[in-house]
Amino acid sequence: SLNTTNFTTRLFALCLRKNKMQPRHQSNRRPAVPLGSRILTDPSKVFEHNMWDHMQWSQEEEENARKKATENSLVKVQSEDQDKYEREAKILPEKRRQEFKTEKISSERSKIINENSFSLKNGTFEEGEKYWEKNYGGGYTAVQGYIYNKNQIKALTENPEGKNCGEELGKVESFPGCDATYRILEVGCGAGNSVFPILKVLCNTPGTFLYCCDFASGAVELVKSHSSYNSAWCSAFVHDVCDDALPYPFPDEILDVILLVFVLSTIHPDRMQGVVNRLAKLLKPGGMLLFRDYGRYDTAQLRFKKGHCLSENFYVRGDGTRVYFFTKDEVWNMFNLAGLTEVQNLVDRRLQVNRKKKVKMQRVWIQSKFQKPLLSLHNPEETTKRHP
Repeated sequence: SLNTTNFTTRLFALCLRKNKMQPRHQSNRRPAVPLGSRILTDPSKVFEHNMWDHMQWSQEEEENARKKATENSLVKVQSEDQDKYEREAKILPEKRRQEFKTEKISSERSKIINENSFSLKNGTFEEGEKYWEKNYGGGYTAVQGYIYNKNQIKALTENPEGKNCGEELGKVESFPGCDATYRILEVGCGAGNSVFPILKVLCNTPGTFLYCCDFASGAVELVKSHSSYNSAWCSAFVHDVCDDALPYPFPDEILDVILLVFVLSTIHPDRMQGVVNRLAKLLKPGGMLLFRDYGRYDTAQLRFKKGHCLSENFYVRGDGTRVYFFTKDEVWNMFNLAGLTEVQNLVDRRLQVNRKKKVKMQRVWIQSKFQKPLLSLHNPEETTKRHP
């Protein structure tokens, strides 16, 4: 069996494969490094591979990128058009719809899934209980994967109305996946490019359940109509993560993992913090949020023409979808304000090349893991400290 950290790492890798960003095997001749180890040491060999890892930008390259981003931001999209893009964001572009209808999971992807199959370790939270006993003394216990103190346990078994706790729990537990012991949520599942590879593994892992949501109803319909969709292991639902008042089809604090991959960048910057705050509430103490998205000055940002900029570092594509380009500090601040602690927060700089056309592209992504503390001692409203 694998521990929870290894599980989430493999789950993250599996999810990233839909974007063709899978981690590579480490070379025996180089020290272990995160996010790949194909290092370009001889510029004359740049077109021998499609991607090079850990690219270092010169001061001149950084400055040129900043200038390009400044230039393409001079002309902003008119306010009435910005409102239109906000309203129409729920519509799944026809191109994506057709791509999904004709898409088949390749034998190579199936091979990857089989090689990365895993099992979940029972009693994971027993380790959490030992941790709190060691560091904070006795008085804590584990109940259904949570760490509680004596007063919290008392609150679980009593209520002001004098109702039987079992009756209350019965009401709470009547939701999809209520019998699962390990729950995952993919936010912004789209047409299911990550959902079905993950499900292929989970269907053979008792006690696991996958939730997946998207605010495009057309995308969710496509997921549910797929031959691999099974309500025994998965619940797909329409949800607007920007609507704080909109309830999820399950209680807070039950998720072990949340996947937030190339989703937050599509949301208006003014709404991002609220989205992260709400997602943090869904995690169990000790639960992990896995994040990957576009980084500042990625080639995709620099290629925008004038008139596509909505606001600083926020653009609209030709198909009407929107994209924001993050810095590592921005990501840290958002998740820290939501009460999550950093496990990993990296800038992934790679050189992507078109070997046929002899074109080089500097790609930049942010990849992060943030964890909910076992005991929530953090008040997001009181946090003003910025990441150094």
